[in-house]
Parts: sequence; structure tokens; C-alpha cells
Amino acid sequence: MTALIGPSGCGKSTFLKALNRIGELEGKVKVDGTVEFFGQNIYAQGININSLRRQIGMVFQRPNPFPSSIYNNVAYGLKIFKNLSRTDLDDIVESTLKGAALWDEVKDKLQQSALGLSGGQQQRLCIARALAVKPKVLLMDEPCSALDPISTLKVEQLLHSLKEQLTIVIVTHNMQQASRVSDYTGFFNTDESRVGNLVEYDSTFKIFQDATSESTRDYVQGRFG
Repeated sequence: MTALIGPSGCGKSTFLKALNRIGELEGKVKVDGTVEFFGQNIYAQGININSLRRQIGMVFQRPNPFPSSIYNNVAYGLKIFKNLSRTDLDDIVESTLKGAALWDEVKDKLQQSALGLSGGQQQRLCIARALAVKPKVLLMDEPCSALDPISTLKVEQLLHSLKEQLTIVIVTHNMQQASRVSDYTGFFNTDESRVGNLVEYDSTFKIFQDATSESTRDYVQGRFG
């Protein structure tokens, strides 16, 4: 798991969205350079973007469950990408909700609206929805910023188990969270012209205990930002 940290406006979320090209949905963007995923540039001509986003899923800052049942939220991507029997769908929905530490809380109300869940439950449902299609990478843009401490703890516990199965990149403004959950950390900052850049990337221990850059040390110690 990699955490991306840095002050607001330094490009963390924009960079995250560039990793599965979802930023293009927000309007016209210009991208220079390459992003390589298993040796292939995702910005090359002919890339199947739907297939790309199935492999590189994303969970946003605020929970965004579909206005449908809990079951259909998890099964949505499966119905698009795979032709499965109802029995297979049921099995995957159950195993995915268990993987997202949500099954015990919702197993008796799968046909109820997902909008009736608490904020923390909705966020874990969105994580389950992303996991159902078995991505290789999960991008997370401040997934706990709108949650209470108890819900945040549950999501963090979930992340600890998930990082054994796939790569996770998480944007967070919470330094304690970054130090708790991540293996590697990237520090972003802006220059005087408000252009964001990656200042330093290393193991989380190194970033928080012995960063190379003075600005990295100042940020993680709370001197600015």
C-alpha cells in the first residue's frame, strides 16, 4: 500500500485519477508522459478504458452507492463483465461482502436500498463493489475523510487485509493514518507557481522518521499544510 500525502492543491487526487484515466470524465485534460501498467502504457492508442478501470478500481472521498439494493451494488460490475448464473452471482456477492467486512451487518437485508446504510457501511459497500470484479489495483481518494472514528477504524482494518491481495494507492490528509496503514509514502508539494510535484517517495518509515527533503520533514512534523 502506498499513501500519497501533501497539502491541499498539490495534485494528489489529480495524479490518482491519472492512474486509471478517470480524470478524463471530468472534462478535457492534457496528459504528457506515460503510465505503465504491467508493461503497457495506459495512455496508448486503442486501450480499452472499461477493461482498464475494471483492473484499476477507484473508491472516492464520499461514499457513492448506486440508488439500488445492496445486492445490486455489488453485482453491478459482475453483470457487465461476466455472464454468471444467479448461484455464482450470489456466491461472489457473499464472498465479496465478507471480504469487505460487511456481510454480517447486511446479510439479512441484501434487497434493501444501499442508501439506507450508514456512511461507514456505504463506504465499505463501495469498496466491495470495486473488489467484486477482482481488480489488480485499488485507488482510494481520502476514503475515510467523511467517516467517524469507529467507521474509519473498520476501513483501516479492511485495508490491512486487502493489501495482502492487491496493490492499494490511497490519498490521505491524515498523517497518522498514512503512517498506520501504508508501506510506502509519496510526498507531493507545490512550487511558487502552484504546480504540484512529487518531492519524495520512499518507505513509510523513512518518510516519517528520516526523510531526505527538508520540506517532507516539515510537512510530516506539522510545520505547514
